[in-house]
Amino acid sequence: MDSPQRSEFEGTVFQPTDNREAVVVASVSPENYTVILSGVGGTTGVGLIEIYDRDQNVDAELANISTRGFVQTGENVMIGGFILGGDMANTNVVVRGLGPSLANFGVSDFLADPTLELRSQNGTLLVANDDWTDDSASAAQLTLVGLAPQHPDEAAIFTSLPPGQFTAILAGKNGGVGVGLVEIYNLR
Repeated sequence: MDSPQRSEFEGTVFQPTDNREAVVVASVSPENYTVILSGVGGTTGVGLIEIYDRDQNVDAELANISTRGFVQTGENVMIGGFILGGDMANTNVVVRGLGPSLANFGVSDFLADPTLELRSQNGTLLVANDDWTDDSASAAQLTLVGLAPQHPDEAAIFTSLPPGQFTAILAGKNGGVGVGLVEIYNLR
């Protein structure tokens, strides 16, 4: 946590509880950004990236967030959490779980048959999907907004959600493992 930005987060809710954790404070213009989390000295383990809007008075909105990583089984599936708020109206969201289409980007050990679950903050299953075309209404909406996955074995969900906390869980069908990508789109 040794950082020239230390005074910007020290003593706030954004201060890490462990000095080995990293924090970046930045004001950014609308653009595409990539955050890379890695272990010091090549160490590995489970990590968490969080993005917060520190100035609620500025009209800003996170439109999409995605994470790529090695999806395993049990406690080592991929989890993407997100919070919807700031408005009492429902928000249309798309959640995608990709694997086979990653081969187009040179990924050879991709997750062959991704599955998705979307859960509420108390863990209740809201929607599950194996192949994105399984739900014809959702598939039609995914196609309409241009977010239909490239491969028929990939998973995707189009739904409308109230404000709250949600969790997307990406796993491999029948215990499959491999590199997967979970994406969450805010279609406001």
